[in-house]
Amino acid sequence: MSVINTEIKPFKAQAFKNGEFFEVTDADVKGKWAIFFFYPADFTFVCPTELGDVADYYDELQGMGVEVYSVSTDTHFTHKAWHDASETIAKIKYTMIGDPTGTITRNFDNMREDMGLADRGTFIIDPQGIIQAVEVTSEGIGRNAEDLVRKVKAAQYIAAHPGEVCPAKWKEGEATLAPSLDLVGKI
Repeated sequence: MSVINTEIKPFKAQAFKNGEFFEVTDADVKGKWAIFFFYPADFTFVCPTELGDVADYYDELQGMGVEVYSVSTDTHFTHKAWHDASETIAKIKYTMIGDPTGTITRNFDNMREDMGLADRGTFIIDPQGIIQAVEVTSEGIGRNAEDLVRKVKAAQYIAAHPGEVCPAKWKEGEATLAPSLDLVGKI
C-alpha cells in the first residue's frame, strides 16, 4: 500500500542535533516542508555518504523552508557517538532521530521486519503533514541529494500552482504542463 498523499502518523522520539538531545513529535513537523531521510544503520558504509551529501545541501533546503530529519533504528545516543567519531557525520546540522522501537519507520511503511532496520527511504512532506514524494532504494544503492532538492522544488512548485505539473527532469524556472484534453496524445 502506498503512503503517497497520506498524513504522517503520530510519533514521539528522541533526537540529536547540534550537540543536544531533544524530543521530536509529528506536531513539530507540520507547518513547514520536511524531508524524512531513513537509512539502515549508523557506522555503516553507504549511509554516511548519503547523510553527508544531504548535509552539503542542508543550507539550501533551509532557505527553501525545508527541515530535514534523518531516521534510523539506532538510538539518539548512537547518533551522537557517530557524529563525534566521523568527519562526514560531524558536518550534519539537521536533526537525527533515533527510532529504536521502529515506530516511525513502520509509520512510513519503511521497515525491514526481518532485520529490524529501516529501508533506504526518502519522504517529502508538505506543511499539512501529507507525504508528497517517496523514494526507496535497495541496500547498495545510494541516493542523490541534488535530485532530492530538485524534487522538493517540484513539489513546492505544484503546491503553489494548482493545475500545473512538472515533467520529467524539470528544473526550477523551466516550463511546466497544464494537463488538459488538448494535450492528450500530443506529448
